[in-house]
Amino acid sequence: MRMDPEPGALGCLLDCLPLPVRLRLLPELQRVDLPAGRVLQDNRAIPSHLLFPRSGFASLTYVTSNGETGEIASIGSEGMIGLSLLIGDAMATGTRAVMQAPGDAWQLRADVAQREFRHEPAFQAMVMRHVRWLLGQGTQTAICSRHHTIERQLVRWLLLGFDRTADEPLLVTHETLASLLGVRREGVTEAARRLQDAGAISYSRGCIRLEQRDALEQRACECYGLLRRQHAALVQCAVPHGAAETADLR
Repeated sequence: MRMDPEPGALGCLLDCLPLPVRLRLLPELQRVDLPAGRVLQDNRAIPSHLLFPRSGFASLTYVTSNGETGEIASIGSEGMIGLSLLIGDAMATGTRAVMQAPGDAWQLRADVAQREFRHEPAFQAMVMRHVRWLLGQGTQTAICSRHHTIERQLVRWLLLGFDRTADEPLLVTHETLASLLGVRREGVTEAARRLQDAGAISYSRGCIRLEQRDALEQRACECYGLLRRQHAALVQCAVPHGAAETADLR
């Protein structure tokens, strides 16, 4: 497969790597489609590949012993999935990654990823940058869940989803959202109704559409802004030269 090795060519976190490293990895990368609902990481197994999403996004959830779930973080083109194959079971225990919005990704075999992580400082730095992003997102999500209303939690989740899908409709049910946020479905339904009455979104049969971004952002808590700024810092290195000033999550 012939590819442009210029910065930004891969459309994912790998663009942070220096050109010689990316050129070395190009023959090892395989593009894969990721439909919504696909399980990318299971809490019972170490993954066989690292995935670097180019589009769409996945939810990283924690699964309790009785099967209840809650979202720890969401991962799009700024991150990677399969981290446990590099830094051990501690990052995998109880976690599951599922695609929420369809997209595609670059897939890298475990043995190649482990080799690069052991011997390539730039690859190590990229991985640890992602780890810091995950920890920061998990911390902010925990604070948001404890101190903010269901409506604000829902707004945060929706805005991050719309940011990663270029404001395309999100195919997600109230039941799924309740599971991700760790709240009652009735609470999500009531919050979504208020947002629809305000003209911020519209929804029907598991499809949520963005109607007025300004109206939705006005109802967001500070967590969304903080996560956006953290994201911008994470992807700064992947922005082509001369475009850094305009880097944004959307």
